[in-house]
Amino acid sequence: MKKAILSIALLSGIFFPTTIAAQTETSGREKVYRATHTKVTELKHTKLKVNFDYQKEQMNGEEWLTAAPFFYSTNELTLDAKGMLIHEVALDTNGKKSPLKYDYKDDILKITLDKTYQKNQDYTVYIKYTARPNEVKQQGSAAINDAKGLYFINAQGKDPDTPTQIWTQGETESSSAWFPTIDKSNQKTTQEIYMTVPDKYVTLSNGLLKDSQKEANGLRTDHWVMDKRHSTYLFFMGVGEYAIVKDKWRNIAVDYYIEKEYEPYAKQIYGNTPEMIEFFSKKLGYDYPWAKYAQISGRDYVSGAMENTTATLHGSDILQKPGQLIDENTWEDTIAHELFHHWFGDLVTAESWSNLTVNESFANYSEYLWNEYKYGKDQADYHQMKDANLYLTTPGNFDKNLVRFNYDSREDVFDLVTYQKGGVILHMLRNYLGDDAFFAGLNDYLKTYEYQNAEAHQLRLSFEKVSGKDLNWFFNQWYFGSGNPKIKYSYTFEPVKKQVAVVIEQTQELPFQFPLAIDVYDNGKPKRYNVWVNAEAKNTFNFDVSKNADLVNINADGVLLADITDVKTPEQNLMQFLGSKEFLSKFNALNGIKDQVGKNPAATKLLTAAVKDPFFRTRMRALKLMDLSNPEQFKAMGAEVEKLASSDPKTLVQASAISALAKTKDKKYLPIFEKGVNAVSNAVKASSVSAIIDVDPSRANALADKIDLEGAPDNLLEKLLPIIVKNKVTPQMSNIAQVAAFYPFVKFQNPELGKSAEEGYNWIMSSDNLKATESIIKMLGHAKGQLGDNPQAKMMISQMLKDGLSKKMELLKQNPQSASSINKQIDVINKTIEDFK
Repeated sequence: MKKAILSIALLSGIFFPTTIAAQTETSGREKVYRATHTKVTELKHTKLKVNFDYQKEQMNGEEWLTAAPFFYSTNELTLDAKGMLIHEVALDTNGKKSPLKYDYKDDILKITLDKTYQKNQDYTVYIKYTARPNEVKQQGSAAINDAKGLYFINAQGKDPDTPTQIWTQGETESSSAWFPTIDKSNQKTTQEIYMTVPDKYVTLSNGLLKDSQKEANGLRTDHWVMDKRHSTYLFFMGVGEYAIVKDKWRNIAVDYYIEKEYEPYAKQIYGNTPEMIEFFSKKLGYDYPWAKYAQISGRDYVSGAMENTTATLHGSDILQKPGQLIDENTWEDTIAHELFHHWFGDLVTAESWSNLTVNESFANYSEYLWNEYKYGKDQADYHQMKDANLYLTTPGNFDKNLVRFNYDSREDVFDLVTYQKGGVILHMLRNYLGDDAFFAGLNDYLKTYEYQNAEAHQLRLSFEKVSGKDLNWFFNQWYFGSGNPKIKYSYTFEPVKKQVAVVIEQTQELPFQFPLAIDVYDNGKPKRYNVWVNAEAKNTFNFDVSKNADLVNINADGVLLADITDVKTPEQNLMQFLGSKEFLSKFNALNGIKDQVGKNPAATKLLTAAVKDPFFRTRMRALKLMDLSNPEQFKAMGAEVEKLASSDPKTLVQASAISALAKTKDKKYLPIFEKGVNAVSNAVKASSVSAIIDVDPSRANALADKIDLEGAPDNLLEKLLPIIVKNKVTPQMSNIAQVAAFYPFVKFQNPELGKSAEEGYNWIMSSDNLKATESIIKMLGHAKGQLGDNPQAKMMISQMLKDGLSKKMELLKQNPQSASSINKQIDVINKTIEDFK
């Protein structure tokens, strides 16, 4: 699963809960110990026949569940079945049904079998039931904001702007909201599903479509069969009006189920998938193990994306148009992430949510692997830097173990520790073992535990088996311990010995041991030393030099996950930028001069070098830091920036260069800006519009309406929101909702943007605009799970909604002729206020 993160509003840790957990024991003696689910029963095969009641938003189901005792004999079968009506339970013997006694309460179905069964003695139970997802009581979480398992989207077709869809979401334990099962990750079963739907809709499920039969009354029954075992949380159904764009990998079908409006762009969005499958198959030495691969998107999805076996479900943010795609396919990392789960998560599955790292940390790291292969190491390192910084700078992460047996809710482990930190840890392990041993270890793990469940200890054993190295030290620190090194360092020159002594201090309570790359600059040139830091508060290393070191750069390869206190002069940052080969050292040097820009010649020299860097992200960062209204900077870089604005191969760099030129307020650049307004690229358009308005504010209203902001990335919204609000560009009103909805939080991160966001919120609430109001409510609904139990945040949102309600009531008084529309808006606001109580 890839989590959805509401980045603008929710990055701040100020109002969000920080969980402080003790070091996790694994003995079972602690107050909370989340043991792996005990397997009393082994599921063998799940057969379903289902049809849908769109008016009631319910599903009628029949199930034939084949199972056997796991080890001990038993005469009972206990199933999870959430919010259902159970109509009939029987033993099915070659098609002959014999009624069985059962008890159904508190979402648990206990069935008394006809006799006591022994291990490997199969039986088949028949259950007739009605799934009622709106009756499911379990709540969503920060990771997955709703947990009712089965979702009807615009089921009655009342919303002309929303397609009618059905989709399911099983992780963590929500499959039992649409079929009775043992809803635990350590249960695996084959499956088949007969889905009866209106003939105008297509269907998607796990495995292959074996048959499709027309029925009476404009219906059709599709028969999907999955003949390889996988966990019950990975079962999937999707129904809707989709175009199916065909692709393939070798002889395996690769299908893209896409809303028809976006069909022309399907290959631009998904088209790298076959290449990804080939790359991952070769890298792991284990070919893609399933019969097909399909991807589909769902409206109002409750997270980011989900790796349902052979049928990945994406949120609708994957739907992008050329203006977005020419800048960057923002969903490509997620496409790689969910695909990689088909090895790590679907083929070999975490035996418990405590061990989620063997699913999600690998999927996170696959994003690095794909970027490294497809776009180069700098892009991969940039991606990893963002992940590491997100983990390091978000409160509440330091005290959480990666393998965690003491969580409050199983969905608590879907967090920055399991994903971002876990991915970085795998990169450290790869660096320590070397590529050959690392990927051979992954291959051994996959082949040893294929179609089974596993945990972090078994991962360790595979790496040890292949490499011959004991890795307890690594796993005890990074998997079964918490935190990360917090490092201060200093160095002194000993003229007699001609050595520099580098002192590495760890300031956290429990010291770590780790390999560390140190660059020592002597006469302006770096020399790389790879040292071993012991698990001690202070380590000292001596290196030969001709004179006092010009500069010492620790973690020079950027591999170690650590908080490093680092203070360098602009001259040293310039030396580090020019002397480093690795992205992170160069980027850190560039960021190191941000407070010296315009004050120090070395800072200008660094920016001048950075704006010509081969890696586009580095060029973008340099463009953001510079101020061309400064004569010294303009003289050094003006001509180069003008060239980038017109002809850089990356549209994102062009956009950044246009923004840099706009700071000059010079009308001579208007032709560049005018050209940019007509570009395909959304980023270039937005920067050009903003630049023209900086020079000629009177053109704001006409220009701000030219940008398609639906589904736009945060940085584009941030740029245009103040313009849209100030100039009351009404057609864009609903598109600013995702920022305006969180203005109280945005104000703490960015007061200037927050002020505009608040004005935007008040503008929406003072207007008769149903779509914009519903957009606000929809964004708050998505955020509800991410707020956790934080009363302060909920109180702030409640107060914000009450203020908005007052504005709508006043609007109704002034415009009684619009009562129908305004009352709808009042109703949805009132309902949301209740939800946040």
